[in-house]
Amino acid sequence: MKLTDIRDNPGASKKRMRIGRGIGSGKGKTGGRGVKGQKSRAGVAIKGFEGGQMPIHRRLPKRGFNNIFRKDYNEVNLGRLQQAIDAGKLDASAPINVEALVAAGVVSKPRDGVRVLGVGEIRSRVSLHVAGASRSAVEAVEKAGGSVTILGAAAEG
Repeated sequence: MKLTDIRDNPGASKKRMRIGRGIGSGKGKTGGRGVKGQKSRAGVAIKGFEGGQMPIHRRLPKRGFNNIFRKDYNEVNLGRLQQAIDAGKLDASAPINVEALVAAGVVSKPRDGVRVLGVGEIRSRVSLHVAGASRSAVEAVEKAGGSVTILGAAAEG
């Protein structure tokens, strides 16, 4: 076999229809655009245009608010932390922070920090340095003999 022998399977690729090449071609005259009017012309962008009438997206009242200062935290459950410790990916004796969790593969990217949630159980004695933690998570870690340090702002409830 040579490089020149390589071909697509028969019927795998289809020739494109050349439009506007005479009435006999089947896609001639109006070129598949119908007849007359603004949409039959080239360079028309009329999405949302209502013939000069105020468009519906401008007539209706707007609602809601998008906070540009909102923090985007990684949520990590206690059960997931224990799983990583059991697998040997996290060292329970060292402080567990965002960098350690990224290195262990528990979270994919740092974002604005980590918030620990209390789903699952933690058996290891750990020292967590995180952006936030739920009340149940803090209680569970302290019950196991560990500690939770909230970085930055005051502790969240």
